[in-house]
Amino acid sequence: MSATTAAALPAATAPRPPSFAERSVAFAKACVNGPLNITITLVCVALLLWLAPPLLDWAILSATWSGTAATCREGTGACWAFIREKFWFSIFGLYPFEERWRPATMLTILVVMVVASCFRRCWNRNLLIAWAVAAPVMWILMQGGILGLPYVQTRQWGGLTITGVIAVYGVTLGYPLAILLALGRRSKLPLVRWFCTAVIECVRGVPLISLLFMAAIMLPLFMPEGVTVDRLIRVLFAYTLFTAAYMAEVVRGGLQAMPRGQYEAADALGLSYWKKMRFIILPQALTITIPAQVNTFIGLFKDTTLVVVIGVFDFFTTLRASLGDPNWLGFPTEAYVYAATVYFVLCFAMSKYSQRLERDFKPGGR
Repeated sequence: MSATTAAALPAATAPRPPSFAERSVAFAKACVNGPLNITITLVCVALLLWLAPPLLDWAILSATWSGTAATCREGTGACWAFIREKFWFSIFGLYPFEERWRPATMLTILVVMVVASCFRRCWNRNLLIAWAVAAPVMWILMQGGILGLPYVQTRQWGGLTITGVIAVYGVTLGYPLAILLALGRRSKLPLVRWFCTAVIECVRGVPLISLLFMAAIMLPLFMPEGVTVDRLIRVLFAYTLFTAAYMAEVVRGGLQAMPRGQYEAADALGLSYWKKMRFIILPQALTITIPAQVNTFIGLFKDTTLVVVIGVFDFFTTLRASLGDPNWLGFPTEAYVYAATVYFVLCFAMSKYSQRLERDFKPGGR
């Protein structure tokens, strides 16, 4: 085919995803497609009409948005004034009030880095350099002790700040370790395979809470005299190891799902082991396991609430502590609704992002 003929051919384009209106029409048609679907639709509509009015009245129309606990007790709706009163405590925990600009700055940097990491055009060496620079900067901001910043102990860190630190850094550090463990478990070298298998099975064979206890209580007993490791670092170590063990099995599933022909084609090209994994096998294996990976990430994100057993006040724990305030007794429903909403929004965002990745990496959708 000549260059002129090839240029005249229309360029192959990816299929356009359906618009919101098209998806809505398809959903409406599916709801009335057949007697069974019509019955289920009517039942769902009836339940919605039964539950929505009182819920709307409690949550919005009759809710108390400002005032004191006495004002809330006089009303009949939700007491969102309680959430307003405890909002910053749920974000920063016991961090000194006059220094809260530091965790606020740290959270801003963390959110910017996470958002930037979600865009595929940013997936390059510069992103790794940015994370390598941002990580110590965020830690210095939080802990201080240098550059004129007052020192703040990690036991005073808390709220959504500590939840974000544990979740993001645990997953960020655990993900590459999971890939190495998965590759090691499939290695042809017996010692490497046995070691990786032992690490994965030992960590997966115990609950996260036991690893946290080991890191917080037992690990210091094995350290040399006079050597101490900050409690939060020990928590991050245990959480990272737990994340790596669970993600390693997900990655290994993707490696085993790869057709044998892919390995043989890479070998035929004369690629080394690491080039074969980097350019051919791992990109495909990680793509086909995106749903399983995100499902694991969501579960691990919610497991951050377990750090309360060793005295770390995460987001959920700060809300439970707020319920013990004698000036604001009697509003547990609002606290749990607020917590559930925050966790749902974050987990739903991860789920939607994974669906976007699936569409982008689908054959014919690139």
